[in-house]
Amino acid sequence: MSDATPSPVSADRESEGFRVVQRTLMRADQELDVRSLYLAGVSGFSGGGGPSRQSGAGHDEGGETQESTSSETDKIMGHGRVTDDGHTIVEAEHRLTFGTYFNAFPASYWRRWTDFEAVTLRIRARGDGNVIVYRSTSKGHVVRASSAAVDSEQSTDIELVLPLKPFIDGGWYWFDVEAGDREIVIESAVWGFPTDRTVSSTVTIGITTFNRPDFCVDQLLNLGQDAAVLEILDEVVVVDQGTQKVVHNEHFERAAEALGAKLRVIEQPNLGGSGGFSRAMSEGVSRGDSDYVLLLDDDVVCELEGILRAVALADLAKQTVLVGGQMFSLYDRSVMHAYGEAIGTWRWFWGPAPATLHGHDFARKSLRSTSWLHRRIDVDYNGWWMCLIPTKVIREIGLSLPMFIKWDDAEFGLRARAAGYPTVTMPGVAVWHVPWTEKDDTLDWQAYFHERNRLVSGLLHSPYERGGRLAVESLENHVKRLMSMQYSTGETILMALSDVLEGPERMHRDMSFRLKELRTLREQYSDGRSSADLDDFPAPRLKKPPRRGRGVPNPSDTVGKVKMAVTGLVRQVRPTRPLAQEHPEGIVPHVDQRWYRLAHFDSAIVSTADGVAASWYRRDTAEFRAQLARSTALHKRLYQEWPELARRYREALPELTSPEKWKLTFEGLDDDEFDAGLPSGPAAEGTVRP
Repeated sequence: MSDATPSPVSADRESEGFRVVQRTLMRADQELDVRSLYLAGVSGFSGGGGPSRQSGAGHDEGGETQESTSSETDKIMGHGRVTDDGHTIVEAEHRLTFGTYFNAFPASYWRRWTDFEAVTLRIRARGDGNVIVYRSTSKGHVVRASSAAVDSEQSTDIELVLPLKPFIDGGWYWFDVEAGDREIVIESAVWGFPTDRTVSSTVTIGITTFNRPDFCVDQLLNLGQDAAVLEILDEVVVVDQGTQKVVHNEHFERAAEALGAKLRVIEQPNLGGSGGFSRAMSEGVSRGDSDYVLLLDDDVVCELEGILRAVALADLAKQTVLVGGQMFSLYDRSVMHAYGEAIGTWRWFWGPAPATLHGHDFARKSLRSTSWLHRRIDVDYNGWWMCLIPTKVIREIGLSLPMFIKWDDAEFGLRARAAGYPTVTMPGVAVWHVPWTEKDDTLDWQAYFHERNRLVSGLLHSPYERGGRLAVESLENHVKRLMSMQYSTGETILMALSDVLEGPERMHRDMSFRLKELRTLREQYSDGRSSADLDDFPAPRLKKPPRRGRGVPNPSDTVGKVKMAVTGLVRQVRPTRPLAQEHPEGIVPHVDQRWYRLAHFDSAIVSTADGVAASWYRRDTAEFRAQLARSTALHKRLYQEWPELARRYREALPELTSPEKWKLTFEGLDDDEFDAGLPSGPAAEGTVRP
């Protein structure tokens, strides 16, 4: 531990030979539901009698954090406030902490990905009190690292140089502010490094949008209001693929005025996320001005400081890296929905990175009191809700695979890593996004893309000779859909299997035509048609009341689920109850929609994940048998032909991801021209704005 006294340095801006990599965020208009991500009170101090013993303050220098998890965020206003000019005032004999998600410094990531040996904290303050710096270990233990006293009514600059050596496995730095007999004011605080690389690289931001003009324009307005982001911004490329055009939004002109020549809107046919983001990447690279392309979903709210932090890490990293942002829930904004993403290679499925959890609520449990948040997390890829990609990488490995939606970001991250360019998912860099728990895109037409793209990415990147458990798990998933009476989903899965077996040559063709074909296919099945009004369906009826009034159980233990699955499978070969074809046997809310439970209905009304509609599922034994026979044969082929298919897809990868091949898709060929591989004339309706 070391102490420091104020020194005459600049705390709020870059000086010669110094690069600011993280600004401390202090906003007067910070909304209550996200305040815990920026600034928190520290318990253990009396209301007016001076500091008491710090029980619950979380500053045990040698052991576990002792902090209470229930009362930090509601004490901020009682301990201090943020002024309109962005200064934080700590009331006399009170204390605030900047040991929060957006304001703590993720030291272990800078230790891992750069060559710096120490970080410099610069603070400008006035008043009476102390600044106390803490660090954490990878186990979440908290250690006092340094401190500085302030006793001046004039602005005073503090500089603390803090080593990065102890952070090989994890850990953060942060500082607390403790007022003495008078209040103390923090005017600014930044983290940075002495370096000759003080000039930031430049960025093209690529936003793909489909019928979300309000969300998209809000994001453009946000970008246009941040001077620091505008300074490093070459261009914002909005790829509009919808029928509700961004340029027709009532606030678009205001956004266009704020961004000026930095805004360009390109309209093209709907080619999904991979088509939109590939267009943005292609535009960002072909123009030649930008060092990075930053991909952003259209329905996110971005903490713009994160853009600057991502660029700073990418600029100063010891090797070329992609830098990804983490995802908070747009609905419950203190909840971290995705901290880091990884691929389970044996199953070949995505999920949270090892030692992380989805759904951590910072309003309930702070950074300092959550031990797993202090480990450094390595990821396989980052979702394209926010991902910074060096243009160098795009030039070398190509654009996205033509996947339309699903798995395009994962595949690109794996491909980049194989070429020597890892992804860093950076704490303190984040967006708010609709969480996938509020969607069920494995049941509608999107099930095709989930299935096909999971298999294609496995063929390209699985380290196992026949894809590990992927083929078996694909068959299991299909059987579950059939047992759930989801025959339209089952048919789309079979279509995906057939297309994968046919080979990589059709992937660009299917970008333009498969979606329409999938929707037509699903309309042939009752589970593929939906209504927003439950009264559109017949009323539920049963010939006999449920046994002992219990109905279809919903077991919570493994034994009960296995028993339900076995008996449900047996039911699939029995005749359906005649009344079930005229009336559903019940209404099943989405939260209770489990395959082993649906297998015990002969028909049911089942609601969608977003709660806006429902479909009538009806059991069909002939359909079950027919699809199961085809599925078994196709999965057998997939397993047998895996090595040859993998070779074909890997050999085709450079062409599939090439800008030249993508250009034909952007131009919008018809079906015959795709088969012939010939362009059809002028580029697709591409309005260019401004």
